[in-house]
Amino acid sequence: MAIPIAVLDCDLLLYGRGHRTLDRFKLEDVTDEYLVSTYGFPRQFIYYLVDLLGASLSRPTQRSRAISPETQILAALGFYTSGSFQTRMGDAIGISQASMSRCVANVTEALVERASQFIRFPEDEATVQSLKDDFYGLAGMPGVLGVVDCTHVAIKAPNAEDLSYVNRKGLHSLNCLMVCDARGVLLSAETHWPGSLPDCTVLQQAALTSQFETELHKDGWLLGDSSFFLRTWLMTPLHIPETPAEYRYNMAHSATHNVIERTFRTIRSRFRCLDGSKGTLQYSPEKSSHIILACCVLHNISLEHGLDVWSSPATGHMEQPEEEYEQMESMDSEACRIRQELLLTHFS
Repeated sequence: MAIPIAVLDCDLLLYGRGHRTLDRFKLEDVTDEYLVSTYGFPRQFIYYLVDLLGASLSRPTQRSRAISPETQILAALGFYTSGSFQTRMGDAIGISQASMSRCVANVTEALVERASQFIRFPEDEATVQSLKDDFYGLAGMPGVLGVVDCTHVAIKAPNAEDLSYVNRKGLHSLNCLMVCDARGVLLSAETHWPGSLPDCTVLQQAALTSQFETELHKDGWLLGDSSFFLRTWLMTPLHIPETPAEYRYNMAHSATHNVIERTFRTIRSRFRCLDGSKGTLQYSPEKSSHIILACCVLHNISLEHGLDVWSSPATGHMEQPEEEYEQMESMDSEACRIRQELLLTHFS
């Protein structure tokens, strides 16, 4: 359904005297099918975002008219979910490319400001126990508080001299460290790490490590793959399983850890600006990191609203650099003892 609207001056749209807003494009004028196909989300979800972000997107100014929060959110959602160039998406709602860019920046900033509200580990005992129970129900792995892994998102080259963002495939990227629960809800997301850093280095330097080593969760652990070192709070698979118990442990570990891979695929499917099919993110590393984090916030909000994390089909995405690592076995004797006790108690 085409919506013919003239492209208007960006400065007059975004900054308006008397704080009047431009409301040429109204949600009630289009069908639910159009909203989902063009902006990726249904009407009620968009209304929720307007309520959530409206105050941050309504900034009084001194010029004639401003773009409404509703239109700014539609512009940003269109970009996040289509991966299209901003000119095309701006044309769909009648704003210029410059206005489109500012809308994306405004909405991204507003979402990033609320990241800690929507991406966090539970703290009350009942919710933590429910988290463990959900993971145990997947494959019988006890004590799991989350599954952790890294994923790369392609970005444009910051400059010719900076090689810190060049990953093992020779592409510029951000290496994003994330943790999710059994439903695919993100519990942690660090999206700013340069693509040249291997996963184990990212985790070593991450806030997540400080969080688990100094503050949280002495009665459980995360699950990570063999690119990470075994820690008291991070259980990894055995490099060469030998006994039936070790095989059963590895199988349960793999089946449980697969949740994070499915979550990555779903996020890329829903937010096509991240999947590389329409090119790299054409922003600085900092702005690209914020866009990725904004999409993570939207991912969690969508789950809160019952939009099933597994409902979207898998799509093509940037080929993930394979970690070249030797056996990442920990020299931490306490971590080895905990894993061995887990093997004997639950898998023997």
